[in-house]
Amino acid sequence: MSDARPRKIIHVDMDAFYASVEQRDDPALRGRPVAVGGSRARGVVAAASYEARVFGVRSAMPSVTAVRQCPDLIFVPPRFDVYRAVSQQIRAIFADYTDLIEPLSLDEAYLDVSEDRHALGSAQAIAAAIRARIQDDTGLTASAGVSYNKFIAKLASDQNKPDGMCVIPPHRGAAFVAGLPVKRFHGVGPVTARRMEALGILTGADLAVHPLPFLQRHFGSHATYLYGAARGEDHRPVRAHRQAKSIGAERTFERDLSEPAPLHDALAVVAAAAWARIDRAGAQGRTVTLKLRRADFATITRARSVPRPVVDEAAFLAIGADLLAAQLPVPGGVRLLGLTLSALGHTAGDASDDGVQPALPF
Repeated sequence: MSDARPRKIIHVDMDAFYASVEQRDDPALRGRPVAVGGSRARGVVAAASYEARVFGVRSAMPSVTAVRQCPDLIFVPPRFDVYRAVSQQIRAIFADYTDLIEPLSLDEAYLDVSEDRHALGSAQAIAAAIRARIQDDTGLTASAGVSYNKFIAKLASDQNKPDGMCVIPPHRGAAFVAGLPVKRFHGVGPVTARRMEALGILTGADLAVHPLPFLQRHFGSHATYLYGAARGEDHRPVRAHRQAKSIGAERTFERDLSEPAPLHDALAVVAAAAWARIDRAGAQGRTVTLKLRRADFATITRARSVPRPVVDEAAFLAIGADLLAAQLPVPGGVRLLGLTLSALGHTAGDASDDGVQPALPF
């Protein structure tokens, strides 16, 4: 069932954010293949510039593999304090256009712009104005997807990267989704994608022909989401302040990691991403949980609670590093690391969008 008044959702995704900040701040890096991360033999790539991606360099790739694929790759150490400061600049721009902002990480967020605060006339015009402001204020480029729900807006933001925009109005939603590979769907990871391929499901159109009971048999609780997604449906609201039991981040590695140095490098990247979300949520917590998935897909979680709230990223990472060290060595290596903060208290409540506004064109 469609909404009586279609929402106007923008997904903004910064282009190669960490690497682009480094290229902005060091002119010698512009136009060159750059990797943010550890350059030592057992390091891990945290982010790659588009010049590096041409050679197949991607985040979570072992540094030695990245150099093998791109011998001219330039490594720079991450500066998460700078990335957070730039992210706050971008968030301030968003706030000039809507209060309904749902950050996903330092470099991406959903915005509900159903209310045309500045009378720009369309959601597309709002997205264009936001992208122009980001470039003027930060010197960086952002891509945007504009649509009537979060699922399609996120897919659309990736269509014309970098520095592009894609608008998918309601009458084009189902056809847009039908032509995409299911491995691009948010929530369809490599394991689910392989399971779908075994069932002959390669595209959104392939997924849409299967009834809900079929999907429930094969994908369990994920089936309802997949059923709606295949039809261009997603009724999840943009939540400006989400009360959560825990806040964290995780990363799956292209190759299993086994040595302590790359594992700790990778954990630092995960901790930075998690802390950005914690900081944005205004949350405080006393329990840090490490999630570790081995090469055989067995998942281990270890938690530590402290008497007082964890006050900063350094303390958060230190607890996580202690939890990780206690698990080493890991037979067969590690394919995923996650770090979360729980036993939370919040400084802000939930926001809702109950007001009725005139319909805004796409």
